[in-house]
Amino acid sequence: MLNWYKAKLAARPLLTQAVTTAVLFGVGDVAAQQLVDRRGLSNHDLTRTGRMVLYGGAVFGPAATTWFRVLQKRVVVPGSPNKTILARVAADQGLFAPTFIGIFLSSMAVMEGTDVGEKLQKNYWEALSSNWMVWPFVQLVNFKLVPLDHRVLFVNVISIGWNCYLSLLNGQ
Repeated sequence: MLNWYKAKLAARPLLTQAVTTAVLFGVGDVAAQQLVDRRGLSNHDLTRTGRMVLYGGAVFGPAATTWFRVLQKRVVVPGSPNKTILARVAADQGLFAPTFIGIFLSSMAVMEGTDVGEKLQKNYWEALSSNWMVWPFVQLVNFKLVPLDHRVLFVNVISIGWNCYLSLLNGQ
């Protein structure tokens, strides 16, 4: 299976990472509804899962793929790999995370037909501060140990739990 994924990644990297992200965002929402909320299959909100899949595949997957390539190319401290990693984590957590938490919450509000400003005011700071308790450490590992072409996949696997949290927060 890993060889199949690598072949798809080599042939169509953006599409492969977008589809992978869509699937794993959906898995996170299913986990939130079934394992945390214990809704049961008859009460599963397929529309909610669909929104997560759409956001993951159309927005986050392509954005994260592009972002990791930009970091790899533009955020480099010559002669210091460890400072480069720290600079990439700082850029990720200072620029990408605050922006994409806002984009996530805004996108969900638009797809739900609810007020964007209200959604951001209610959930943005909680999501961002929770992000900062988890993702800097994940990204340290990601930038240190994971090859560029597998960084989105690594983030997506970790994101199953994170997307479960975001889905629950968004559903409040």
